[in-house]
Amino acid sequence: LLLAALWMVPFLWMLVAAFNPHTYGGSGMASLVPSYLPTLGNFAEAWASADFTRYGLNTAIISFGILAVQIVTITLAGYAFARIDFPGRTLCFYLFLLQLMLAPVVLIVPNLATIARLGLYDSLLGVMAPYFASAFGTFLTRQASLAKPSLIAFSIVSVTSHWNEFLWPLMVINSPDLRPLTVGLASFTRGAEGAQAWGVIAAGTLMVSAPLLIAFALFQRAFVNSFVSSGIK
Repeated sequence: LLLAALWMVPFLWMLVAAFNPHTYGGSGMASLVPSYLPTLGNFAEAWASADFTRYGLNTAIISFGILAVQIVTITLAGYAFARIDFPGRTLCFYLFLLQLMLAPVVLIVPNLATIARLGLYDSLLGVMAPYFASAFGTFLTRQASLAKPSLIAFSIVSVTSHWNEFLWPLMVINSPDLRPLTVGLASFTRGAEGAQAWGVIAAGTLMVSAPLLIAFALFQRAFVNSFVSSGIK
């Protein structure tokens, strides 16, 4: 309960600041004081300050586009490693799993060089391409023999991680109209911080995180059951 309370503090502050008229175009410690007259003005200003519709569409294309390809690659690879007997199968599988031991930041430079050589720099496909194969997904489907709960659990992990990813899209995307939500929010925040409009920043952050929060609230039981059934801890 103590850890949950500590985790909730910044989230509660975001809610207070987002609906607080004291922070509507304002600044300072007033954002910490809840108001009895909540307003949507912060949301209106945030929505008008950045193209969140475009950012959301780009993020959806990236997240679900990656997942669509991953479902094909991990099921085929998982089936091959689980059911097809070929020379060096175990060695190949363990070599494939070495990817899990690499921190993602280590792969940024070689991946960026590859994307540039392929002519995919500054494109949504360039953001998606390095994730079309997944060692974790292959391991999961191999161990679970392609069980439905495992695919659901992997889908949740995949969409959540790519929805929230910031560093790799920041490195690949230059065009403002191709930015995903995380990069667009960072750009929006830098502009809003000039005026110290904390309520507007909180409103923008809440809009970006809202889709995942709503999805979890609606499908919480399905999420938990899929993880329990798949054995993911």
